[in-house]
Amino acid sequence: MDADKQRTSKRVLITGAGGQVGRALAQSVPAGVQAIFVDRQQLDISDAAAVTACVYAHRPQIIINAAAYTAVDRAESEPDRAQAINAVGPGHLARAASTLGAELLHISTDFVFSGSQGEPYRPRDAVAPVNVYGASKAAGEQAIRETLGEDALILRTSWVYAPWGQNFLQTMLRLMETRPRLRVVCDQVGSPTSALSLADALWRATAQRDFRGTQHWTDAGVASWYDFAVAIQEEALALGLLSRSIPIEAIPASAYPTAARRPANSQLDKTEAYAALGAAPHWRVALRRVLSAQATSSTA
Repeated sequence: MDADKQRTSKRVLITGAGGQVGRALAQSVPAGVQAIFVDRQQLDISDAAAVTACVYAHRPQIIINAAAYTAVDRAESEPDRAQAINAVGPGHLARAASTLGAELLHISTDFVFSGSQGEPYRPRDAVAPVNVYGASKAAGEQAIRETLGEDALILRTSWVYAPWGQNFLQTMLRLMETRPRLRVVCDQVGSPTSALSLADALWRATAQRDFRGTQHWTDAGVASWYDFAVAIQEEALALGLLSRSIPIEAIPASAYPTAARRPANSQLDKTEAYAALGAAPHWRVALRRVLSAQATSSTA
């Protein structure tokens, strides 16, 4: 990029560059953006001095925080680590952004809610996390609000997956090739969300200064984990990513105990976000896009 373009482009610093969303953001940088990506080896957001040094070195106009501790079950035995990355780190970024006059876009989660509500959660509904991961993310939201109020964008999403990394999609593909059958929970519902879709929404949000505060954004539609698994197998078979079909049994969450409790209903009300950023694709359409990308990369 030449000097004139550097002066006129918008500088955006993206943390968590090695994660699912960070990689998706790197693949979809829009025109007019000078994107600066830092991974966890380059920046530990739980280190206040490191955050200050990084932000002042790059002097971004916008920071997208895609760094997170996302190992939901492991967080139960590593609460301090989850808290450091998901709660303390966002607070450091908010203070650095405030001092520099930069905007902060932060990714949060449906797991800040209990899941006991019978309708989609609205952005201003009270949080009540049922596991350590959700509690750490709720604390991160609060840390940002304490410094930036409603000037930051806290974008809650759900069930994120990608053609790379460790996620439900990749786990299912592996198990479908190695197991004779699968048993998948059918009484927890939410919205599977492609990291590719989420990255597109985040880039659109950088261009809309009036879209701030706490918001919800996922791909459209609702599914159980069982529904998601069945769709993964059907779409992957159609694209040649799987060599066979196996039986998938729907089971209650009580038959599949995990270290962390999960919300039974983590549907999010996306009305405001869709009005501001445009409607998302249905999760099944987004799944096909991700698997098509994965199939293309595997044959390249």
